[in-house]
Amino acid sequence: MLYHIFYPLAGNIKLFNIFRYLTFRTIYAMITALVVCFVLGPWIIRKLESLQARQVIRTDGPESHLQKQGTPTMGGVMILTAIVIPTLLWADLSNQYVWTALFITIGYGVIGFVDDYKKVVEKNTKGLSARQKMFWQVMLAGAVATFLFLKPGFSEELYFPFVKHFHPDLWLFFIPFAILVIVGASNAVNLTDGLDGLAIGPVAINAATYMLFAYIAGHATLSAYLQVPRVPGAGELAVMCGAMVGAGLGFLWYNSYPAEVFMGDVGSLSLGGTLGIIAVLTKQEILLVIVGGVFVVEALSVIFQVGSYKYRGKRIFRMAPIHHHFELKGVAEPKIIVRFWIITIILALVAISTLKMR
Repeated sequence: MLYHIFYPLAGNIKLFNIFRYLTFRTIYAMITALVVCFVLGPWIIRKLESLQARQVIRTDGPESHLQKQGTPTMGGVMILTAIVIPTLLWADLSNQYVWTALFITIGYGVIGFVDDYKKVVEKNTKGLSARQKMFWQVMLAGAVATFLFLKPGFSEELYFPFVKHFHPDLWLFFIPFAILVIVGASNAVNLTDGLDGLAIGPVAINAATYMLFAYIAGHATLSAYLQVPRVPGAGELAVMCGAMVGAGLGFLWYNSYPAEVFMGDVGSLSLGGTLGIIAVLTKQEILLVIVGGVFVVEALSVIFQVGSYKYRGKRIFRMAPIHHHFELKGVAEPKIIVRFWIITIILALVAISTLKMR
């Protein structure tokens, strides 16, 4: 919005020329997101408390979690607000990729909100069934994937880190592949959200990493020099990634151990879905497996645990997702959280290093 208001005035007032620069708008989207969290955060937490939107702790989980009972949840509303407002303020709203990403962010946020509201406000312990959530996630992701497949000029090629010349064209298989990336990322972040600040820290790091890749993908000279896929217009996604970083840091202010508020499904499903769609739009889907390695391991730990118990009658971990396994082994919660952040930073650096290893 600000871009469309002030940039046209640059011909008369040179100061407004700064609105043409993607880096400037990305930085201020990040700052705006932080301000939104700091200004609205306390009010949102009070509102959630008044609605009795409080976390219900599983009795079969780690005993240390029982003290979290009653902590406000659905704090993802704060995160979504802090992503959407700065994006609308600072991004070029004529860019279709921005609206595509916002569609997934808001759509998955609505799915999570309905599930959370039924569980914690209406006290319906079932909420949305797993089948219902999966159905709507697939439907939204499928709509976006189909739109991209039909969009002239959008490539269905698959790019691999460390590989220069192998770019298989997925053709029609691009649609199920994109659905898998978006839905998989959404649910992986959802599974990771089990400790104070555990999910939002890696989400912010992932968003910062994709902020760089979005900028490069949209820059003709840099993408050609680094031999990464050129996606005209994808640079504007850097603004949204910047807003995600700011929103993540702002939410972490309240979500750090011991948490004052949890994000709930409204936050985790939408954040994961957003990372997934940005990976698809920037043609860096495989890279998400690297930079989002913590999310991948968390999801795999659940899959392996369920599969092992179903077919062998034995558990691999003391409890899944894997962060609970470490808790039951006696590792302190803050130590698990910070170590997972450190691992994510290392993985992000590895992902960035692939820019020069092709």
